[in-house]
Amino acid sequence: MTVNTPLCFRGKKILAPMVRVGTLPMRLLALDYGADIVYCEELIDIKMLQCKRVINEVLETVDFVAPNERIVFRTCEREREHVVFQMGSADAERALAVAKLVESDVAGIDINMGCPKEYSTKASMGVALLSDPDKIESILTTLVKGVCKPVTCKIRILPSVEDTVNLVKRIEKTGIAAIAVHGRKKEERPQHPVHCDVIKAISEAVSIPVIANGGSHDFIKEYADIETFQKATAASSVMIARAAMWNPSIFRKEGFCPLKDVMQDYIKYVLRYDNHYTNTKYCLCQMLREQLETTQGKKLHAAQTTQEICEVFEMGDFYEEATAVFEAKKTSLETKMQDEDDQMEDPDVIKMAVRFDKREYPPQITPKMYLLEWCRKEKHPQPVYETVQRPLDKLFCSVVTVAERKYRSTLWDKSKKLAEQAAAIVCLRALGVPEGKLCEGENHLINKRKRGDQECLISRDHGEDLAEPSHKKANFIEETSDMNVPKM
Repeated sequence: MTVNTPLCFRGKKILAPMVRVGTLPMRLLALDYGADIVYCEELIDIKMLQCKRVINEVLETVDFVAPNERIVFRTCEREREHVVFQMGSADAERALAVAKLVESDVAGIDINMGCPKEYSTKASMGVALLSDPDKIESILTTLVKGVCKPVTCKIRILPSVEDTVNLVKRIEKTGIAAIAVHGRKKEERPQHPVHCDVIKAISEAVSIPVIANGGSHDFIKEYADIETFQKATAASSVMIARAAMWNPSIFRKEGFCPLKDVMQDYIKYVLRYDNHYTNTKYCLCQMLREQLETTQGKKLHAAQTTQEICEVFEMGDFYEEATAVFEAKKTSLETKMQDEDDQMEDPDVIKMAVRFDKREYPPQITPKMYLLEWCRKEKHPQPVYETVQRPLDKLFCSVVTVAERKYRSTLWDKSKKLAEQAAAIVCLRALGVPEGKLCEGENHLINKRKRGDQECLISRDHGEDLAEPSHKKANFIEETSDMNVPKM
């Protein structure tokens, strides 16, 4: 595995991890304005482990996609050497598994030990970890030994300075690259003063870089205040949350950009990277703040699509242009992939343009069942399905092998099961075998299922434990024949 230049945490200005805010458009905007390092929002280990890594060729991103097709984490080459992946975890092995999943796409790995919210603490994550130093040590040590990227953690302070310093010294021994300290206790909120003295005590007690966080309310009103907060805490670097959420041009040495320009720059990234409109709307509302009651703020609040959001900020034409570029690129890639697909196509595969429509078949009867039944009757091995998913549009195509011949539909389907049914139809039609459609008349599999159901009822009435009928076995194979879907 390629090891990049380790991320340095001294003398840096850092975008803090913020739920719903630290998504790709905001991270890229912060980098544009001068941030050195950007943290993503906290992502829970269990959710990440359900994701698959997908190369998005249209957007030129790496996407981590949940089973429901929701994008959990999206990143790109522009931020690869600057983005730290923050996760919520209370288990060392799960944390390591997630770190290994993402480490080639990020610059560092961080464990959240400072979130006081119930959704985090009730799972023994976030600030709940601070009361379990053994678990902290286990998680961080496992990560440091298991990945090649620098590991950090973010904590809150404990009730006493002594306890906080002792904990940080123990954390330092795990070998982490830096520690971010939010200078408030777990029960304190942004309106409470940040404890610069505690952060300073930590900075003076350890040799690893300490990143000061929590100064937006008391200190950081403009760029020059970042250095003031750093000096007050004797920290190596400063991490900014709410001040950057309100206006990410806080990182700009030359001073703030007009908020209108900032929001328009943000929207450009939203369109470039296909950000979901609800997340876009939330971030823009944070920037507008007291202006939410203005006409523009009310229009933003009412917007229900990305296009409507663009119109609120006088970017309707830009939306149309960006959408046209997006669609053109998508079409170009689809054409290219189809050409490559055609060139690589096995000439021995029998192909037809068919789809499976369950409305054309009796309930619980499918072409796959008919094909399986035919193979048994002809004493052939049962059908073998090989299914692939196209990364570009996430559609599926299946090839079925029967009696050493291969069959597939030229049409791609939205699910693996539909693709396999379509392949079965092609095979059945090529063989001239009935496929079970309603229009074919009497269906012998339906009669077989009815007889089997009657046998089951009789056996239950007599308390007998008869062998499972053949049609039930066929149905079992139908339900469990799904194989892991390899990437194309």
